[in-house]
Amino acid sequence: MAPAQALATQLAEYRCRWPDHAALAEAFLDLLGDPADPFIRDRLEGHFTGSAWVVSADGRRTLLTHHRKLDRWLQPGGHADGERDLAQVALKEAQEETGLPGLRLEDGRIFDLDRHWIPERGGVPGHWHHDVRYVVRAGADERFVVSEESHALAWRDIEELLDDPGCDGSMRRMAARWLAAHRDGR
Repeated sequence: MAPAQALATQLAEYRCRWPDHAALAEAFLDLLGDPADPFIRDRLEGHFTGSAWVVSADGRRTLLTHHRKLDRWLQPGGHADGERDLAQVALKEAQEETGLPGLRLEDGRIFDLDRHWIPERGGVPGHWHHDVRYVVRAGADERFVVSEESHALAWRDIEELLDDPGCDGSMRRMAARWLAAHRDGR
């Protein structure tokens, strides 16, 4: 199956799995069908990005990056830059931004969708990111390397994110989803 067709199938499945996000999934499907390439960052009306909800081997912690440009704690991720397999974009960005060895896609299903505004910076006008997020599992070696894209990286207990008022709302949503699906700590 072609990557764009696979993404359409994943978005339709996500829409069914998360009915409260059905309208958002539809907006992502609309973007996917746009004749202007939504996989390149030059499409300033909005474009796809891929992100990784990086979880520890035991599933109890997530690795967050203190994003240099946005100055917030977020999950690793970035632009597709023409790549249509957003799960691979998420994995690649996690590898590049964390330096963690042994990262792997958990199952390749969409874990979360988020549409967020990126403010103007360095001559690039403000624009929308349509972020498709996948679970990426770390191996036993949790030693990370801070890249130039981050101020810092930190392992955070997923349960603690739920009550952290400084935490981005989409991060709390992903924490709640993860915990609901993995109450036994897997």
